[in-house]
Amino acid sequence: MDVMGIVMAGGRGERLYPLTRDRAKPAVPFAGKYRIIDFVLSNLVNSGIYSIYVLTQFMSRSLVEHLQEGWQLTGVLGEHFVTPVPAQMRTGQEWYRGTADAVHQNLHLIRRAKPRFVAIFGADHIYKMNIRQMLDYHKENKASVTVAAIPVRTESAGQFGVLQIDDDLRILGFEEKPPQPKAIPGEPEWTLISMGNYIFDTKLLLETLADDASRPESSHDFGRDILPRLVREGRLVYAYDFRKNHVPSAVKGEEPSYWRDVGTIEAYYEANMDIKAVDPSLNLYNRSWPIRTVTYSDAPAKFVFDDEERRGMALNSVVSEGAIISGSLVRDSVVSPNVRIHSFCLIEESVIMNQVEIGRGCRIRRAIIDKNVAIPAGTEIGYSVEEDRRRYFVSDGGIVVVAREEPKHSAF
Repeated sequence: MDVMGIVMAGGRGERLYPLTRDRAKPAVPFAGKYRIIDFVLSNLVNSGIYSIYVLTQFMSRSLVEHLQEGWQLTGVLGEHFVTPVPAQMRTGQEWYRGTADAVHQNLHLIRRAKPRFVAIFGADHIYKMNIRQMLDYHKENKASVTVAAIPVRTESAGQFGVLQIDDDLRILGFEEKPPQPKAIPGEPEWTLISMGNYIFDTKLLLETLADDASRPESSHDFGRDILPRLVREGRLVYAYDFRKNHVPSAVKGEEPSYWRDVGTIEAYYEANMDIKAVDPSLNLYNRSWPIRTVTYSDAPAKFVFDDEERRGMALNSVVSEGAIISGSLVRDSVVSPNVRIHSFCLIEESVIMNQVEIGRGCRIRRAIIDKNVAIPAGTEIGYSVEEDRRRYFVSDGGIVVVAREEPKHSAF
């Protein structure tokens, strides 16, 4: 086997609360019909990497169900699989203590497959990436480790792993979430950060993780321990500039290096808003690089026009299959599958998740409505901060989040 994919999908996603109250962050719905994890899995499969283990941990039930329903590869070869791997405590009575420990506890999977390279990718980000291009770069440099990297504004870089590089993109220093991130030489407003995606030579990975597991002072994390140590030892650790990565047939308006860490409510909301533009910076309609997900036999979306109110439409919005918009106006929003919006509603700049039902005469703006929620007729959301804070969760940026409910029969 040339390369094995390992997807790190065990994070709590605490900054995305309440969307992560009952589910792992990678299982959070995104862009109507998808889940966050669909993006990394699509990147791997579109890149011809079909041997993928997904390491899960916290609140993984819905994530595992999603993988089983939507990611059962049907190739006749035994190397074609996407397999969820729950934390099994193979090395003791502890859950994963860090990202490196998560892989260490599953080294038997790597030893059994014997790949030349291991691609260790996070499941928390929204982006498109041809991982084969990164692998080719790794081989050309004869690198021990290659780290996918992208510049961000220096003032926001402190939440990431920060890289210092030489002119050949060899990594000279690595700091995990430093309080004062160092800028790129000659570019004082920009800092080069790790995207949390790595390609390792298998032999080095096995040796390094086994040694790290024996160090009680280690936090057993790739960013805090493994990569800084390999850099100090003089290993060939290179940064791969994500801006040089290209997927086929990019279309008008598509941002070539689109990558978003949707780790906060604001970032998650803005990434959803990105897809509904006329020429979206994240384009989901490029058939040469499809984003795959679970496919259900849902009916087409339906719009019922009310002659008197002149409503029954969605403008600058994404509307998923099975949704019915009846005599209402939806504007600048993302509507997920099987949503039912009754008459005389105005929905603006909002994310409406699966199987939400919105009663007659509601006004909703700048809100995220989680799955299975029933909004009573006449409800207003996003018009009074005080009232919204009393009933719902309101983020620091003023996004109202209505937490999910268990499925219920319609009350309308």
